[in-house]
Amino acid sequence: MPDPLLTRLTSAFAEVPGIAAIVLGGSRARGSAHPASDYDIGLYFTAAAPLNTERLLAAAKAVADRTAAASVTPIGEWRPWIVGGAWLSVEGHKVDLLYRNADEVKTVMDSCRAGIVTMDYQPGHPHGFCSAIWMGEIAYCEPLHDPLGLIARLKSIALPDPRLLRDALIRRFQWEVLFGIENAELAVARDERTHVAGCLYRSLACVAQVLFALNERYLVNEKGALPEAARLPLTIPVLADQAREIWRLIGDGGLVAACRVLRDIDRQLHALTRSSGMLP
Repeated sequence: MPDPLLTRLTSAFAEVPGIAAIVLGGSRARGSAHPASDYDIGLYFTAAAPLNTERLLAAAKAVADRTAAASVTPIGEWRPWIVGGAWLSVEGHKVDLLYRNADEVKTVMDSCRAGIVTMDYQPGHPHGFCSAIWMGEIAYCEPLHDPLGLIARLKSIALPDPRLLRDALIRRFQWEVLFGIENAELAVARDERTHVAGCLYRSLACVAQVLFALNERYLVNEKGALPEAARLPLTIPVLADQAREIWRLIGDGGLVAACRVLRDIDRQLHALTRSSGMLP
């Protein structure tokens, strides 16, 4: 049964000049949402016909629960990767609008398909924003309004998950697991718990990146990534338990032991990568 809220949002935004396609993203598109999950709405435009943000603001005010509080950003306000958008409340639900320049998305996707990935600092993404996220957004999104077949064409680039990208992600992130552990161990002697925790967080995030790549899945958000990675077909036994133990040890001051547990995860990850035959 169609979601009435999605029907309303699509109708409200489809006529805004510059909107070439509208998609549902996030957990609702991936089928992992709960009733209180946000509605992540991607608004795609092209360089030839930029998004008219004044008209978008009028459309947002028309659907928002609090008209006076509704606002939208200029294009580029949340650069480099989030681009811009709005945070709205509609019918009591949180609705996030996210801009995407389809031309830039295609350029990044072509690079990813060739095995070229980048990682950049981005507020809201403590591990950083991996360029392959844009591939995952397209792969998993549900088109709501795609009159010119723009999203359909982009999906043909993202699916199936390209081998060169899988190998590039494993090479990019697997080495950093041990690198983070070694940096944490250097900080243990100074009892720098914040630095140790930060290093071990990055290592665990890299573990998730590698496991998603091994399973030919796109990782589009760090939130919930490690528990999901622990449930994938190719994974590390009791990974979730080991991760919880790492954070318990850090909280109790057991920094050396926390690093030791993560070293064990790293050894298992290398064994899994070798046995999978995913890399030459």
